[in-house]
Amino acid sequence: MGLLTSILTLPLAPVRGTTWVLDQVILAAEREYYDPAVVRRQLADLEGELTNGLIDDEEFDRREDALLDRLEEIEAYQDRIAGG
Repeated sequence: MGLLTSILTLPLAPVRGTTWVLDQVILAAEREYYDPAVVRRQLADLEGELTNGLIDDEEFDRREDALLDRLEEIEAYQDRIAGG
């Protein structure tokens, strides 16, 4: 970038900075949302709730199905990302 371009676009610097920060926040949120370790931990916690009698079999099955669906979604997302 030339000196003249830098001077002329200086008023846009806060916008570029804000855009960069928002991009970083989105990337961090996606990493957390698509982390299979979180879902696996929730599955382990769910099994503990069933073992300790905090939930019944029906509730366990319902919540387990939702978590397994979530895990499939994460794997599909990771395959898409790895594929291009």
